[in-house]
Amino acid sequence: MMNRRNLIQTAACAAATAWMGLPQTALAADEAPDALVKRLSVDVLEALRADKSIKAGDMNKIVALVDKTILPHVNFRRMTAAAVGPAWRRATPEQQQRLQDEFKILLVRTYSGALSQVTDQTISVKPLRAAPEDKDVLVRTEIHGRGDPIQLDYRLEKTPGEGAGWRIYNLNVLGVWLVETYRTQFAQQINAKGVDGLIEALVERNKANAAAANVTSAR
Repeated sequence: MMNRRNLIQTAACAAATAWMGLPQTALAADEAPDALVKRLSVDVLEALRADKSIKAGDMNKIVALVDKTILPHVNFRRMTAAAVGPAWRRATPEQQQRLQDEFKILLVRTYSGALSQVTDQTISVKPLRAAPEDKDVLVRTEIHGRGDPIQLDYRLEKTPGEGAGWRIYNLNVLGVWLVETYRTQFAQQINAKGVDGLIEALVERNKANAAAANVTSAR
């Protein structure tokens, strides 16, 4: 049985595999969400096999690539609000922005660290169960590699206006939703020290992750 930390690491590795192939241009608004996930999965596997720096664990390059390619296509505000829970509505605009910024750094570092674990995995996308007019959908996939297949499900929303397209706001690994897993951790911090306490904890966690990455890169 996986513990929460292992589930998050597995989610990060799988998400990194699927998301790293995002193009720099805006995605077509009429592209089906399952087709999008399948296309990105193929693109990322090819990119990972071809990029020697990423395979060698160049964290600075990985972080820069994740920041450039992933962030424009993920609804981090919605993810952060869901992870923080009811306390999000009580937070000031300044606190909300700091929570979003620190949560984004945490996820980017987690995904970046997981990239070095991506080797010979393949991804299969299951048939989409959604109506053409749906704006919120579930895309179910499986990661195939060593051992048993890993269930990986994506929640995506259709965004309107300029740059319209599908944006990921949550993912499920082996029956556990990533946002809900973080919500449990965050609730403990909020109950103990409030929203400011959670912000401080995220800042310290991100500093520790960055320091660890720098030590690893220096070796």
